[in-house]
Amino acid sequence: MTGEDNWQTKLLTIVERTTLMFNNELLSDVKFVVPLSNGEGERKMVIPAHKFVLAISSPLFFTMFYGQMAETKDSVELPDCNYESLLELFRFLYTDRVNLTGSNVMQVFCLANKYMVSSLAQKCAEYLRENLKASNVFCILPYARKLKDKHLADRCWNVIEMHTEEAVTSDEFVTVERSVLKSVVKRRTLKVKEVELFKAADLWATKECERQGVIPVGEMKRQILGEDIVKAIRFPLISQKEFVSAVIDSQILTLDEVGTMMKHYCGVLKSPLPFKKTRRGKLFHLRSNRFQKFSSGCYYSKADSIKFTVSKPIMLRGVQYFGSKHGKHTVFTEVKDTVQNSCLGKESGTYHSKKDAWNNYHGFDVLFESALCLEANKQYTLVSVFKGLISWYGLEGQTTVESGGVQFTFSESNCDFNNTSVTRGQFPALIFS
Repeated sequence: MTGEDNWQTKLLTIVERTTLMFNNELLSDVKFVVPLSNGEGERKMVIPAHKFVLAISSPLFFTMFYGQMAETKDSVELPDCNYESLLELFRFLYTDRVNLTGSNVMQVFCLANKYMVSSLAQKCAEYLRENLKASNVFCILPYARKLKDKHLADRCWNVIEMHTEEAVTSDEFVTVERSVLKSVVKRRTLKVKEVELFKAADLWATKECERQGVIPVGEMKRQILGEDIVKAIRFPLISQKEFVSAVIDSQILTLDEVGTMMKHYCGVLKSPLPFKKTRRGKLFHLRSNRFQKFSSGCYYSKADSIKFTVSKPIMLRGVQYFGSKHGKHTVFTEVKDTVQNSCLGKESGTYHSKKDAWNNYHGFDVLFESALCLEANKQYTLVSVFKGLISWYGLEGQTTVESGGVQFTFSESNCDFNNTSVTRGQFPALIFS
């Protein structure tokens, strides 16, 4: 395309015109040379770009091209990223769109933070939150720690606590840093048999020995694990049969420790155990009940919504809904950051009502697959689309509710089209820990 095409007259908005310039030699005044993929330094790719477009989108690019030590060459080499991720960064700067995938999101996230493109970093974090699961949590957690994204890191730890066994048996677990392994085995709340946690630590130690080029014998594995990790495993919670088949064969424990454990199993141990024997805690869910009275006869067909804040950081586990006796309801639930208008979590499905154990109404719980980390004094919006039978609803709702030392403050939402408000309607309780 050249100046003779009069392309400017056909593209009516600035976004359309900058989109045309994306990855285009036309008017380009700088080129970026990057490896085709990570670790493949030989094969290089070239991306044409425009200094002005980059500079108005990123403080770092502004300094690079227009600062006191401005880059004067027409070619810039970036060996620390790959072609696909840099192309997606530029796509966002030129078009306000980005194509995120499981294979590129980490690298794009790092570039967005490096070049201070906060809106893109937010999209990457949202993508990771929505796609976070036990099988990839140990791939995402190191990036969350590296980028000091506490919100994402908290989400990762929540998944680890809720789905521990699946997480520690994933392929990614054996590649984590020792500090991550240490944090896992020291956690008080995990949903996994202790023998499975030990097996995961043993496998990690074996793989680490291989990475360091040493033979994975018991003494070497123990040295690599370190005393703090070994002592954090709660061996007394492991059955005698599992201890003999899994722990003794690993040769990680000393002969004295094995002897002490065998005496413990036989009930003849007189000295204190060298390992913790308290069970790892379970997650207790609290509820913020906001209505004082209940009635039946409300039909939900449009969007219900309420805004709320919390006085302390919490993990939002789910939402309780009003239902109907023997009723089946199809529900879509979403929680958004009100200011950013970004989705923090959503669930959809079909649920059956049952009578609430403490109150005289029928309802059901919608639990998020991964709990949502909510910050103190930040406003959130709960939105729901509910289809089903005529249901119960709440009356005499309270603006402020306290539960478990956390104060919930509710306010009206402009996303509501079904008469749910602070004083009446849907959402009898929020489920949190």
